[in-house]
Amino acid sequence: MNGHFFALEGIDGSGKSTQLALLANRLKAVGLPCVTTCEPTGGPIGKLLRQVLTGQVKCDSRVVAPLFAADRLDHLLNEENGLCRAVEQGHTVLSDRYYFSSYAYQSVDLPLEWVIEANRPCAELLRPTATLFIDVDPELALERIVKNREGTELFETKERLVRTREQYLKAFELEQEREKVIIIPGNRDMEAVTQALWDSVIPFFPEL
Repeated sequence: MNGHFFALEGIDGSGKSTQLALLANRLKAVGLPCVTTCEPTGGPIGKLLRQVLTGQVKCDSRVVAPLFAADRLDHLLNEENGLCRAVEQGHTVLSDRYYFSSYAYQSVDLPLEWVIEANRPCAELLRPTATLFIDVDPELALERIVKNREGTELFETKERLVRTREQYLKAFELEQEREKVIIIPGNRDMEAVTQALWDSVIPFFPEL
């Protein structure tokens, strides 16, 4: 692979989507070709996933992890817009969530080891240069969620956010020999987190 692939992870309310956009802008400003993406994708499986996640389509929880894995595989290998191709062409790819999000969110209801195995083909095809985990206290995360989604129905609870964070950390421990994970303290102002993310990725670009 000629480029780099960074996955930004964190529980809901961690601010990872905002930070991904800021990091992309900063990389582009120094002349690095950068591609941003998120999950689920806009393909047929991704559209089905969005219907499942919004409750329009009902399915057993054991179906969701393979659906995410299938959507991810399509996104990796799609000839025109595939992530593998972008990295091979020297782009820096930033993704809002990758397979660690499946490990954390889906293993709240399913065995973590089972979810990891469902995603193993994706992990073997394209492992991130590093997974950047913005670690936010669940109570602060919930405050941000309530503030940002005023007037909409909330499905998150503090207990579920706590459990999801625990599953992230458990997955990091289980996969530590195969994955590079950088934990970014997130209980700070946006500028401090932005700088910490930059300080984490810049060592991978010796040309800068």
